[in-house]
Parts: sequence; structure tokens; C-alpha cells
Amino acid sequence: MARIMISPGRYVQGNGAIRLIGEEVKRLGSRVLVVGDRIALPLVREAAAKSFEKSGVTAQYETFGGECSMEEIDRLKDLAEAAGTEVVVGVGGGKTLDTAKAVAHFAGLPVVVAPTIASTDAPCSALSVIYTPEGVFERYLVLPRNPDLVLVDTGIVAKAPVRLLVSGMGDALATWFEADASARSYARNLPGGNSTEAALSLARLCYELLIEHGLRAKLAVEKGAVTEDVEKIVEANTLLSGLGFESGGLAAAHSVHNGLTALEETHHYYHGEKVAFGTVVQLVLENRSNEELEEVLSFCQSVGLPVTLRQIGITDASPEKIRRVAESSCAEGETIFNMPFPVTAEMVYDAILAADRIGEQYLA
Repeated sequence: MARIMISPGRYVQGNGAIRLIGEEVKRLGSRVLVVGDRIALPLVREAAAKSFEKSGVTAQYETFGGECSMEEIDRLKDLAEAAGTEVVVGVGGGKTLDTAKAVAHFAGLPVVVAPTIASTDAPCSALSVIYTPEGVFERYLVLPRNPDLVLVDTGIVAKAPVRLLVSGMGDALATWFEADASARSYARNLPGGNSTEAALSLARLCYELLIEHGLRAKLAVEKGAVTEDVEKIVEANTLLSGLGFESGGLAAAHSVHNGLTALEETHHYYHGEKVAFGTVVQLVLENRSNEELEEVLSFCQSVGLPVTLRQIGITDASPEKIRRVAESSCAEGETIFNMPFPVTAEMVYDAILAADRIGEQYLA
């Protein structure tokens, strides 16, 4: 099987990077549709408008409707085509960015992604998650290419709630362990090939940056400050985790996350928070060393990521509930089957219980 790696066409990150959006977008076209949610758009509009004007780019602004649904995608696509748009720009969080990517895909246009939070690795990916207008998951839309440009203003990211940055660390925490497991089992990555050594190295670097700089980045963002630690963690959360999961592969941690969503009490917790607990479960499944487990638990405790069921809202961990999580984690098509050994729901059930107990003892 061929080794395949994919990535965004260009990645720009830095404090005040939004002021560069005009000259960066100008490489792709001179008429843009900027789609942003109600919180993100006001944060960037003034600086972006000045940058567009300076670079001779005509911009039209549109508020995102709230769900990445085909209805919203079609609405924005029609608007873009009527305006003679040459580039679609998405500003905000995951659903806004996924919508912008899908609009650009169906309109046959380049897309620019400008995340205002660093809570997931979605900005760099060739994927949009499609929901119904009511917010119910519908399907994954696999796109033929990654965004043409990803632009991250760390000054804006640092002003977002700290919990979002920490959640991004939780999502990124799984990157190395899942990519490593996928490589050992020769599992297909998202573009349909085996992982490259470059993807594995970037996944490993993602983990190393989290361990080294995660706590200091969190402390800086608590004060709204942008330091080198913050820059490194934003890069880990956004670029390195994105490249690592997409070209390295996913395994048990994200499947356990998906299984946890079967319990309503977990719905108030962020994606990355549940992935962090899923990572501990994967380490137990793999029988990783005490040193590796200790390092992950220590990191999670230091930045405030959950390592127990209680910390993600499951205070009544009945056997029936945990079996439901385990069975959902092992549903057909789940990435848990990328592990380098056969996995059953019974194994996952036991690993969840053991991980929870290990986490409780560590916190005590």
C-alpha cells in the first residue's frame, strides 16, 4: 500500500496574523465571501477589512447560521455564486470552518480557514462534519483537498476561554498514541494509504510540545497573554494534531470518545475533554508502561483534563452504562479496529473501568 500524506496548502500563525489576511488571500483571488459566527466575526472584521482594502480585495461578510447543514451550505453557496466570489473565507469555530470548507468545495472555489479558537484539529483537515438543521449528526463529507490557507491569529486565540485551549490539548494528546497504533497495525489513514515517517514524526512532536509547554501556555492564556509557550501549543493543537490524525491515523481514543457520547451526561463536555479520557483508556488497552501512563496522567492533571468518568459527568458508572459505551466504541467502522490487535467490546469495558480506577487513585 502506498504511503500518503496530505496537508493544507499554506499555514500562517502569529500574534496579529489577521492583519496579513489580505495579502495572503490575494494569492488566491480578489473577491471573497467571509463567513463567520456571531461571536467570531466582530472579533476580526475591523482588522480584516483594513487588510483586504490595503490588498485590493473586495470582501462580503455573512453571518453563519449555526449548523453545518446542507441547507446552510446551499444557502451560502448560492450567495457566493451570485456575488461572483473567488475565495471563501471561514472565521470562527469548528462548525463555521467545516461549513466554509463545504461551501468552497461545492462552489469549486479555494477556501481560507481562520480559526479563532484552538480547541480542535479540524481547521487543517479535508473533512466537514454535516449535521441536520436541528444539530443531529448526519454524515462525514470527505473533501478532495485540504484548505488552501489556514491563518491563526494567536492574539485572538489567547482571548478565548482557557477551557477551549485545554480541550484542544486533550484532542491533540491522542494524536501520537493513535498514529503509533495505526502505524503498527498498517491501518489506512484518512487519505487511504499508510502513514509516512513524516506524519509519525509530527505526531510525536505534537505530544512532546504538549508535555513541555502545555501548562505554561494555559497559565499565560489565563492572563490573555501570548508567549512562545502559547505559540507552540496553538501549533500543536491546530497544525501538528491535524497532520498527525489525518495522515497518521485514528485508533481507540477517538472511538471511546464516540462511545461516551451515547451517555447524555457527557454532552456538556468538550470533544477534547472526552478524547483525553479516551487516551487513558487506550493506554490501558495497550498495556503501556507505567512511565508513559504516569506522564499522561500528570499532564492531564496539571492542565485540567479529565482522567476519570466522574470528571466527564458520569457519576453513576453502572455496568449497563459502561457496556453501552464499550459497545458503541466498537460499532462497525469505528477507528478502534486500527489497533494492532483484535479488540472486543468486553476488552473496552474492562479498560474503561480500569482507566477510571487508575485515574481516581492518581488524583487521590
